[in-house]
Amino acid sequence: MSVPPALAEIVDDFAALSDPDKVRLLLEFAGELPDLPEHLRTEAMEPVPECQSPVFLSVDATEPTHVRLYFSAPPEAPTTRGFASILHQGLDGASAEEILGVPGDFYHDLGLEKSVSPLRLRGMAGILGRIKAAVRRQI
Repeated sequence: MSVPPALAEIVDDFAALSDPDKVRLLLEFAGELPDLPEHLRTEAMEPVPECQSPVFLSVDATEPTHVRLYFSAPPEAPTTRGFASILHQGLDGASAEEILGVPGDFYHDLGLEKSVSPLRLRGMAGILGRIKAAVRRQI
């Protein structure tokens, strides 16, 4: 199993930082999560109950070589929003095969264990798991 190049670059960026800087980078990602396109409404998206904060996602794998990901996460939940943004920037546009090949525990490679609670980190695993399940359903 491996990660797509965009996600690998993000992992490398985190690996190069000290713990306080990793948290700052996570918060920067939180501010970069794109708004939902006009055609999507949070009410029609899949909830991610594994997250402590309300996160919703939509996966479009109708073109398996270019999967599209959409997220809704509240600004008042910057950690969760940062995780969604990392997954968006790292996986949006990747192929279904690449997404399915991402290890479920890749988030350990970000090195956030000292700064983020295990429960929150498992939320990121939950988001990834739901993305993979949606991709499997659609291909």
